[in-house]
Amino acid sequence: MTNLMEKTMSELHIIFGTGPLGKWTARELVKMGKTVRMINRSGRADRLPAGVEVIAGNAYDVHKNIELTRGAATIYQCAQPHYFEWAEKFPALQKAILDAAAANNAKLVIGDNLYMYGQFTGRLHEDSPIAPNSRKGKVRAEMAQAALEAHAAGKVRVAIGRASDFFGPDDTALTGYAIRPAVEGKTINLIGSTSQPHTFTYVADFGRLLATLGTHDEALGQIWFTPSNEAITQAELVKRIEAELGHPVRTMVGGPLMMRFLGLFNKEIRETVEMLYEWVNPYVVDTTKAQKAFGLKPTPMKDALRETIAWCRENI
Repeated sequence: MTNLMEKTMSELHIIFGTGPLGKWTARELVKMGKTVRMINRSGRADRLPAGVEVIAGNAYDVHKNIELTRGAATIYQCAQPHYFEWAEKFPALQKAILDAAAANNAKLVIGDNLYMYGQFTGRLHEDSPIAPNSRKGKVRAEMAQAALEAHAAGKVRVAIGRASDFFGPDDTALTGYAIRPAVEGKTINLIGSTSQPHTFTYVADFGRLLATLGTHDEALGQIWFTPSNEAITQAELVKRIEAELGHPVRTMVGGPLMMRFLGLFNKEIRETVEMLYEWVNPYVVDTTKAQKAFGLKPTPMKDALRETIAWCRENI
């Protein structure tokens, strides 16, 4: 028993990327008693558990990646280039991390999204058809296919965790424009239609899924959706934010015309335009597979919003 405990405590797990997903994956792994190393460009990151090592590295450099990940049991791919650089840079980045995992015989867990499924009807499942209708969806589809082919060929052991649009502490995207402004007494920004159901994922649940995939061999070779609450409309999301804050919230909705106009001046917004199909149609995701397999449950929306709002208040 002592030897088993020592092995668990010393097992090294390495995360590329110190954004919200990387941080929540690290926190969950620390709870599991794992040794955690994180790699980013600067070698610095805040709001991490004691003992987490953060070192600087260029994730595009496969030789450096091999050196930095030597001895890892599992590597987590939570890094990405700027939104507007995906087509040019993302595949090379992920391949350099995959090649390092293969060289060091480490498992690879990839944090992914749902873009490769394109517009769908009904409820989205892990085995739904891959039918991207956006440039970024095609990039994600090709990257995932390359990883799964490497797994099938025996080159590297891979599991892929996917999530819908996520929010929560440390997130500056959805949280930054749709929740934090309300805490600051400002107008929040919504996009598309406020009356269509949409699955939102709490980023802490996404990190918990990746940590689970990295510590369960039965997850390998498969796609897993992050346990998420039932879909709600953006209008309902606003009501829930108002309930937590105790006062009304001002909203502004960016439709297709407005988003295209703003995209003329902002590259990030420009890249969002092709993803508007997610926000003008029902976007309902079935996440029961991981719940049944691993006993994971989504954080109740009320708790997730309360924790997110508390983080926003701490960081005003």
